[in-house]
Amino acid sequence: MPKEHVYRVRFVSQDKIYELYAKDAFQGELYGFVVLEDLLFDEHTTVVVDPSEEKLKSEFEGVARTIIPMHAVIRIDEVEKRGTPKIAEMADNVASFPSPIYTPRGSDGK
Repeated sequence: MPKEHVYRVRFVSQDKIYELYAKDAFQGELYGFVVLEDLLFDEHTTVVVDPSEEKLKSEFEGVARTIIPMHAVIRIDEVEKRGTPKIAEMADNVASFPSPIYTPRGSDGK
């Protein structure tokens, strides 16, 4: 039986750091984007519910694949098992890459 891959992906969105788990992560057809498919969330069988995971679960409910700009990705790890997805506030000492990466040419064509 082939081993099932699980990827932990950390990326920045709206000044927050998202950590999601997916079965598949790859470079998309759109240049400069990373695609996450089959997002993994806990199927709650207990009474204890994690509110941060529930927020993420509701935000990505019905999403088959999400496409993230490559410059927003902090890190992609292949892990043994799924952890708890979460959203964290960005620390003041974290610098993001300048956006946009590709700037348009000036009006003089240079």
